[in-house]
Amino acid sequence: MIKSRISSARHDSAGDRGPELFTEAEDTMPSILVVDDEDQIRQLIRETLERTGYHVTEARDGKEALQQYRLAPADLVIMDILMPDQDGLETTATLRRDFPNVKVIAITGGSDMIGILNFLDVAKMLGAHRTLQKPFEMKTLLDTVQAELQA
Repeated sequence: MIKSRISSARHDSAGDRGPELFTEAEDTMPSILVVDDEDQIRQLIRETLERTGYHVTEARDGKEALQQYRLAPADLVIMDILMPDQDGLETTATLRRDFPNVKVIAITGGSDMIGILNFLDVAKMLGAHRTLQKPFEMKTLLDTVQAELQA
């Protein structure tokens, strides 16, 4: 199911750069750390964000994300919830504890529940400001990123 949405999202965003948000030198462009264990998803999100003018780095799991963020804090983190080694919930909680002003958008394709709450509800409780359920349209992602960076 996610593969069909990836193809659809690629097609939808291929010719649409979206709003030109930033016109200054690249070193002043907002930086975004994309954390997802699925290579195709990470690549699609990175390419979409880069076409819009963002500087993007990637991590494959929570441990790698924490290492990268500590070395070079990003303006925004897009965090998958369900990942091996260290999941997005634990990583979001650690980021918010160590960097209280970090901006996190949590994403997941999982619909499992923790008690009566779903993963995205728990991510918000742990400090994610916004959430997206996979699959989502790339325009929705870009709108969410822009709103979070302006918040």
